[in-house]
Amino acid sequence: MDVRILKNMNRYYKLCSIRFTGFILAWILSFPAKAQLTDSLPLRMSLDQCVDYAIKHQPSVQQAKMDEAITETTIKSKLADWYPQLNLNYNIQHYLQQPIITSPFIAKNSSTTTLSLTQNIINSDVLLASKTAGDVRLNSRQYTQLSKIDIAVVVSKTFYDVLVSQQQIQLLSQDILRLQKSLKDAVIQYQAGTVDKTDYKRATIALNNSLALKKQYEELLKGKWSLLKQQIGYTGSGDLSLDYDNRKLEDEIILNDNSAPLFQKRVEYQQLETQKRLLQYNLKYARWSYLPNVSFFGYYNLVGQNEVFSKTYSAAYPNSLFGITLGVPIFQGTKRIQMIRQAELLLHRQDWDFQNLKASINTEYISALAVYNASLNDYTVSKDNLSLAREVYTTIQLQYKSGLQTYLDVIIAETDLRTAEVSNLDALYQVLSSKLDVQKAAGAINY
Repeated sequence: MDVRILKNMNRYYKLCSIRFTGFILAWILSFPAKAQLTDSLPLRMSLDQCVDYAIKHQPSVQQAKMDEAITETTIKSKLADWYPQLNLNYNIQHYLQQPIITSPFIAKNSSTTTLSLTQNIINSDVLLASKTAGDVRLNSRQYTQLSKIDIAVVVSKTFYDVLVSQQQIQLLSQDILRLQKSLKDAVIQYQAGTVDKTDYKRATIALNNSLALKKQYEELLKGKWSLLKQQIGYTGSGDLSLDYDNRKLEDEIILNDNSAPLFQKRVEYQQLETQKRLLQYNLKYARWSYLPNVSFFGYYNLVGQNEVFSKTYSAAYPNSLFGITLGVPIFQGTKRIQMIRQAELLLHRQDWDFQNLKASINTEYISALAVYNASLNDYTVSKDNLSLAREVYTTIQLQYKSGLQTYLDVIIAETDLRTAEVSNLDALYQVLSSKLDVQKAAGAINY
């Protein structure tokens, strides 16, 4: 009876152990799955999703964030000098030949344990660290912000490039359908004896050229997709697609505000302001070199001495003290004067950096706006040309079927139409790209 009970209990414990182990494994495995779900990129992605994903995963942005963390640890290590510094020192020594001193007696074996405490009261280095900590953090964040802006602009341009390339492939597919229909009509007319065989041969050549061009665009699109994935930091193997309303794409080309840029909106200008404040503190630091260094100290010493090594601490002689250290720099040549002069010159030099940056931003904005206006005009012209090319192609196609035009005219009209479609999409991309440059120059893009 006892044996059966023990066996049943053993079986029960094994079953509970298996269930508990399975529960723990399922609980552990659920974490990466949830993390992957919340941090994954949808297979169909919008422009905002691409930019947000890039800001979270792009290596350059992550490096900038790591630099922020490094800066924070550097600041804390500097500010740690305000806290009391507690140190423990220990030494033990054995004289091979004792010095010839009769009083006081020097034992052959001695050891000293020292516990020291120091506290800075006035220190120019620590004072500078505490005064500049906020601006140093801000300067580090501004570098990260610049990295995010650059990534947002680059990803947006590549997004538009992929989108336009996809539309070009769609237009070529429509062109191929038109050419296939034209080839079919040319073959029927040749079989009916109304035209010679050159018509359908020309149609075949035009169709082959369109098929080859479509294949070329498809291969180029693969490279653009790879570039977009690299720019957003996507390392997955799944295929992605763009989520965008083509009907609203044309609305994106309008620049709502083309007024002169406000320099204060540019992160580069804000960086110069931060650096100027740091240079002002650097000048104060040079002047603080005339201040004394004041610190509090305290020591506790435990000394052991004996002629026998094993009995070094058989008798201990403690002593302790505390006091204040005052260090006053009296004369250092002209070092401090030159340091102050150097700090003043660096501060004055910063004013020229502001002027250079303003001129650079102004030139960047004017150039970007000029490219945008030219691209917008090209897009307007290409849009009108596309409308005319469609009208001409439709008319010539009808005239050819009626026997009023040759097939060569149809091919020319088809070529003009395809050229107008491609030019229209290229002009659309140029407008969207140049608009991003204008917004960046004006300081309208911020993250």
